[in-house]
Amino acid sequence: MSEDIIVRHCSPTLAGLKTGNIFTYDFESRREMIYELRDLNRRLVPKGLRALPLKYENERALVYIYRPDMLKRDLRDRTAHRLLCRCGYSCKSCCEDIVRLQKRLSNCKSFPHEIGLFLGYPPSDVEGFIKNDRPCRLCGYWKVYGNEEQARRCFDKFSKCTRIYSRLQRQGSTLDKLTVKKREE
Repeated sequence: MSEDIIVRHCSPTLAGLKTGNIFTYDFESRREMIYELRDLNRRLVPKGLRALPLKYENERALVYIYRPDMLKRDLRDRTAHRLLCRCGYSCKSCCEDIVRLQKRLSNCKSFPHEIGLFLGYPPSDVEGFIKNDRPCRLCGYWKVYGNEEQARRCFDKFSKCTRIYSRLQRQGSTLDKLTVKKREE
């Protein structure tokens, strides 16, 4: 699996600034892709991250790279918990909720709106997107219905991180060096 695509799409997660990112990965052999994910996990798990396929379609996978500790914290939020329960999630464990997300992705033609909770988006913005009863205040990494200024700062931080990580990678830094090991919260 190309380190370039991971850095391009997942830098804020690698840096510990964001809970998770997703990207599509084209593969020739599903077996080879699974092998590549295992290899990637051997490198990421010691630093507190996981990579897994959320969905397969033809020779393309939707890959989720995330920080389980951050996801656990995010999903404990009252609004996030309520939204997930309303969408049929168990709300008992992150692993069960990820399996439910995989099933929802398999059964939906578009992304289920609650996917934002798995990516670290503010629950109030995910809820605003689901309700869709008013225009968003700002559009960036996600649609903002809540705190516009906080989101703008976050978007700037994510963009800056991606620029820095891309530059460091071009200068020879490996994914292993770029991935921050976060202390457990």
